[in-house]
Amino acid sequence: MPIPEGTFDQLDLWRKLLKAGPSGIDLLGIDLIWSGTLESDLIDLAPYSATEISSLEPQLLPFYTVNGKLVAIPYQVNVGALEYRSDLLLKYGYDHPPRTWEELESMAKRIQSGERAKGSKDFWGYVWQGVSAEALTCNALEWQIAEGGGRIIESDRTISVNNPAAIRAWERAKRWIGSISPPSVVAYREIDSMNVFGSGKAAFNRVWLGTTITRAGRSPRVYWRNLNPIVETGFTSIPGGPGGSAGTLGGSGLSVSLYSAHRSEAIEFVRFLVRAQIQSNENRKSASPGRFEIANLPSVSDLHSEFQKPIQHGMDLVSRPSVEAGARYKQVSADYAAAVHAVLTGQKRAPEAAADLEKQLVAITGFRTGPPETRK
Repeated sequence: MPIPEGTFDQLDLWRKLLKAGPSGIDLLGIDLIWSGTLESDLIDLAPYSATEISSLEPQLLPFYTVNGKLVAIPYQVNVGALEYRSDLLLKYGYDHPPRTWEELESMAKRIQSGERAKGSKDFWGYVWQGVSAEALTCNALEWQIAEGGGRIIESDRTISVNNPAAIRAWERAKRWIGSISPPSVVAYREIDSMNVFGSGKAAFNRVWLGTTITRAGRSPRVYWRNLNPIVETGFTSIPGGPGGSAGTLGGSGLSVSLYSAHRSEAIEFVRFLVRAQIQSNENRKSASPGRFEIANLPSVSDLHSEFQKPIQHGMDLVSRPSVEAGARYKQVSADYAAAVHAVLTGQKRAPEAAADLEKQLVAITGFRTGPPETRK
């Protein structure tokens, strides 16, 4: 059935359909960040899917496990990454894509200046998703992880967002606007940044890479097909900083409604779909890579581009604090995105926005405040 584009709107639709009981919905695909929110309306799939689960990458299962209950089986997985114009990097003398945000700023400025001097007046160095929505939560989380600014709410359920490193990350992003990023980037969704980059009007773009759900040695593999006929594109990990480099983990899983009137059929259909996905992953691994980008998780390494030599550059994964926030994640993420957006648009200074957000999150969750966890 048709679903809304926005993840918050999708959540509202799932809630409505699930609360309709047996006359509502049998099977649904849920974003991994909604596991805690929808848990009470979904069945535990673990007892019915042992064979399928044994073939899946174990690191994915915790994101769909709430209070010991597997509310969804991983079906699609995405990781935040950086898309770049490999032809322009070569043209301006760079032998590798940016490994840090400082390198990205420097490269973006130089390429933007050069392309504008050649007549492309509306060319920009870096495009991304700045609208006050879940996409901004993902972007800003990657920025502050690179600075050592934590995960907003840590795994021990302490609220860490009001810290100097996170504030520096937000301030850095604000400096991009009008400099290497268009002023309108604060209203961009994924489709907007994709359109700018795809039309050849940007050097770098923050994107999602698709990954497999199956075991692949120590980690799953990432596949991406470059179908853009206009620009020569490469892919690499999200730039890093003092705190390292991290790409946000995304994706969806298959769930069965607790109220389904066709529970056994729905469970069997989930198992069928997951088995088909596993087989598809196996076929892709055995096939020639061709135009596929290939990488490993959680360290994205050996990333291949048909226009560049393999890049040796590691990247960790970072999860949004949806497990920690549970049913309150929607409000946590909305308030976080709104705070960052207020900084980007100049409505608030970063220290003020971080302090206000900390108070809001304490009120929402009841959690205590604390410093960011030290990443291993």
